[in-house]
Amino acid sequence: MKYLKILFLLVFVSVFGQDKVDNQLATYNFPKIKSSITMPVTIPLSEISNMINASVKELIYQDDSYTDNNNDQFKVKVWKTRPIRLVGGTNQNLLIEVPLKIWAEKGIGTLGVYTYQNTTFETVMSFNTTLNFKNNWTITTNTQPNGFRWVTKPVLDYGKIQIPITSLVEKSLKEQQEKFCKTIDQQMAAQLNFQKYAVMAWNTFSQPFNISEEYNTWLKVSPINVNITPLKFYANQINTNLGVDVYSETFTGSKPTASQTITSAPNFNFAANLSDKFSLQTTANIPFTEASTIARKTFLNKEFDIRDSKVKITDIRVYGIDDRIMIEAQTDGYIKGTSIISGIPVYDETKRKIVLSNTKFKLKTSNILHKTASVFFQGKITKMIEDEYGIPTQELEETSKKSIEEAFNKEYYKGLKMNGKVFNLKPTQILLSPTGITAVIDTNATLKLVLNGF
Repeated sequence: MKYLKILFLLVFVSVFGQDKVDNQLATYNFPKIKSSITMPVTIPLSEISNMINASVKELIYQDDSYTDNNNDQFKVKVWKTRPIRLVGGTNQNLLIEVPLKIWAEKGIGTLGVYTYQNTTFETVMSFNTTLNFKNNWTITTNTQPNGFRWVTKPVLDYGKIQIPITSLVEKSLKEQQEKFCKTIDQQMAAQLNFQKYAVMAWNTFSQPFNISEEYNTWLKVSPINVNITPLKFYANQINTNLGVDVYSETFTGSKPTASQTITSAPNFNFAANLSDKFSLQTTANIPFTEASTIARKTFLNKEFDIRDSKVKITDIRVYGIDDRIMIEAQTDGYIKGTSIISGIPVYDETKRKIVLSNTKFKLKTSNILHKTASVFFQGKITKMIEDEYGIPTQELEETSKKSIEEAFNKEYYKGLKMNGKVFNLKPTQILLSPTGITAVIDTNATLKLVLNGF
């Protein structure tokens, strides 16, 4: 895709896990989230110059007749000597310079007898082009002549007689400059029609993207509408901001159905200002098998004192019931039984862990004395779980940040490069399913599109 093929960026999330089968979470109906992706877009004027130079042939104009133009006895050929150059103006306009080499031949004589002499000279022709970006993805231009500058003036050399033909050449050049304005506008209109690229970009995003092969997780981004700020012209580039309102949906299991494709891109909206940052939500899944593994590494065979006796944790597992995480610990020693500490999972930004809040305690034991002593035991084990247990998210956050930035800093299509940076990424909501924990992750980032060689 060549220009403004807006790739609404994927968010790749790396997740914890050991065994692929154990880690596969059940299908969950994730919320459909409305969000916005806003990106500054830079269009180097060198790219438009390349486009114009490719469309303008080396030989621009040719007059091979002595007898046309009222028998002017004049022939001329005009070539482009160097690439056409564009410079950004201050009023949504482009200043265009066309360096030309001109060969001219003039006949001097009377009664049909002429002596011919030719000369070669150079000039730089200037144009002023205003651009109008229409909301149907097309650009119209209005090009006007802006005079020309002589590099070497035309003179016919007949030995002792040298005849300046500047006035004669200038008349012809002015006529051709008027015609060349129409050529520039025609070429601009043909080349700067972005409707088909908008359709291609829109339909590209109608296909869901796999963001985790391990957990068979899919991200589907559906664009709703596009907002664009007015073009701003600088010396060597054109800048604008592009805002895309989208629905992002996350699925687990089978690949979801693609959105309906379009054949014509909807008109975009003009906006005075758009932020250069965007927010997007995605998810990461931690199966209870992994949560149990973390708990075993933290607490298995751990001992603590109760009434001058020892209590040892011999096994521990983690599961979920409704909106609460259940930590079930088997203990031996002074208190032999099953302790269940439950709590609502929340994200602790300081610890960078998913921890438990609003904890509750329940002891299952056949020994009545143990039940009597449980008030002391409850305080000990509950505090230990609250202080020490947590599902670390630092690795998840750092790996996710790295994956997202790798996705942001790619050339997905020749000529369209993206540069992006994540400046904030953290879980904000913790959801439970029958088989695991789902962390909803808010991502704040910046993204820049750069066109190069389109």
